[in-house]
Amino acid sequence: MSRGWSRAKLGDVCRVVPGFAFKSSDWTDHGIPVVKIKNIRGDSSVDLTEVDCVPESLLTPKLQKFVLKDGDILVAMTGATAGKVGKLRAQRPVLLNQRVAKIEPVGAHPEFVWAIVSTEECQRTFFHLADGAAQPNMSGSQIEGVEVPLPPLPIQRRIGSILSAYDDLIDNNTRRITILEEMARALYREWFVHFRFPASAQATAGRPGHEQVKLVDSPLGKIPEGWEVVSFVEVADVLSGGTPSTKVSEYWDGSIPFFTPRDATYLFYVGETEKSITELGLENCSSQLYSKDTVFITARGTVGKVVMPPVAMAMNQSCYALRGNAGIDQLYVFLLTLDQVDYLKRNTGGATFDTIVVETFRRMRVVRPSIQLISDFAALVRPAFEFTQALAAKNTNLRATRDLLLPKLISGEIDVSALDIAAQEATA
Repeated sequence: MSRGWSRAKLGDVCRVVPGFAFKSSDWTDHGIPVVKIKNIRGDSSVDLTEVDCVPESLLTPKLQKFVLKDGDILVAMTGATAGKVGKLRAQRPVLLNQRVAKIEPVGAHPEFVWAIVSTEECQRTFFHLADGAAQPNMSGSQIEGVEVPLPPLPIQRRIGSILSAYDDLIDNNTRRITILEEMARALYREWFVHFRFPASAQATAGRPGHEQVKLVDSPLGKIPEGWEVVSFVEVADVLSGGTPSTKVSEYWDGSIPFFTPRDATYLFYVGETEKSITELGLENCSSQLYSKDTVFITARGTVGKVVMPPVAMAMNQSCYALRGNAGIDQLYVFLLTLDQVDYLKRNTGGATFDTIVVETFRRMRVVRPSIQLISDFAALVRPAFEFTQALAAKNTNLRATRDLLLPKLISGEIDVSALDIAAQEATA
């Protein structure tokens, strides 16, 4: 450790505030969003795309200490994700649920505190606080007892400034990805839900626009003439996965990404997986090597997460892989599946876990337009999908560089004392 640095307990420079225990009767679909453990993702972010809410009338002065703001540092205190931390990005009031805690810096620079607690080492330390029980748990006082390095405040500011520059770039790229994805989904709904599709851009193709096509009756209501109501399995094949034996080490830690529901994100593409398998592992499991742009949907436990891999991947038995039939483009299959998620969630089975089975897809009726219209649509949205992949790859590289720098900075191995960096003066 560098000269002038000391060690302190996290509680000496931060206040740990566990969340509020809302009643089950408080939950609604609308109102003030509440961060639960499920919203703390494993990539240092807090996902608010699927969030439970409570009525605004509950926000009394008693609950003000549980109101979160943009940039707050959160840690999961219970369950398989205990110890995972995330930084909140929110432009509206958000509340904190029980078993999630806010780490509030009071005597250290906030970005330096974030740098410390977001290291893999610190998150492992948090997790071990909760270890040793069927349902891991940790307390606020245990979190406050964790020792951390503490350089002088000017050094904290410089380290925080360097690392926050990476975080800002990642956030900016993520916002651009989100906008592109929203545009693609909006265009899908315009063409295939509201039936406002344009005529073919090529006059010789002769495909009419919606103004030239009358609506006719169907089992799903009015649809454009020539379109069909079919089972989902007539649009896409539903394929399964499998896990090689975890007792055979030769099957694991190879070059093939191995997708599980834990890897699913709220973005279209998943480029990183926690686990990987070898060629031998692939030969000894029920999963195929699914190509780029195969649609993965989680089907057991956390059901209805829909993503695509940007590279070939295998997957476990808690997911299905969807591949378009008869030339139906994968981008259309992906957006169609996203649009059907609510139906799939409403029609789960299983005694212990919510489960989607192949029969669920067979029963699901969807509207199938012409192949020409699907191809025209895919050609229109493909550049947006490709750009989101490029931005996601940039974020992967930025995170890798940040993670390489982080331990060297917070250990003092890289001396930043002489750097001329304009850093924020705030300490809390």
